[in-house]
Amino acid sequence: MAKVNMADLKVLRERSGAGIKDCKNALIENNGDMDAAVDWLRAKGIAKAVKKAGRAASEGMVHSYIHAGSRLGVLVEVNCETDFVAKTDNFKNFVDDLAMHIAAIRPQFVSEDHIPADVVEKEKEIQIARAMEEGKPQNIAEKMVVGRIGKWKKEISLLDQIWMHDDEGKQTVKEALNAMVLQTGENVQIRRFVTFELGEGLAKKEDNFAEEVAAMSKQ
Repeated sequence: MAKVNMADLKVLRERSGAGIKDCKNALIENNGDMDAAVDWLRAKGIAKAVKKAGRAASEGMVHSYIHAGSRLGVLVEVNCETDFVAKTDNFKNFVDDLAMHIAAIRPQFVSEDHIPADVVEKEKEIQIARAMEEGKPQNIAEKMVVGRIGKWKKEISLLDQIWMHDDEGKQTVKEALNAMVLQTGENVQIRRFVTFELGEGLAKKEDNFAEEVAAMSKQ
């Protein structure tokens, strides 16, 4: 069996949107030839999502999900190409599962491309300062944070997160999305989402137990 190059595996995943196992099999079957591996995936219907990604998707639905005793809410917009698909149970169930995932895992952006540059720069400054607190010189700290920033981006990007509904804990949200593309035969895109948490950003009352006891004793 041919040994799979991890760099090639990563490139093939990005090009095809297919899962790790499928990409590995494609590279093995085609002796590491990248273009042949892509064709192999397409022939099996695994990489059809790539072809559909450029097609207009202006239908779909905006879905709301309320969690944790009405203390947390999610609004998410998922687009597809036709109103027919938007009304199917498969599409609705996927959007509901997606909203539940957002409520549970709390991503901040749809993908790495959606993270504003100023947010990335601020995180870099924080990570560099953290590395220097650990005793690293600034030039070393700046090199160290490259890996940390990459990991941080994936943690807060919805598409890069592990799909909470995958029993094996391996499938990413992007892969689950690509699976929907295959099921529906249409371009399906997660456009945007927002979360609302009760009391978020508001000053909360802090009870002072000692003062309460003193007040009760006076009574």
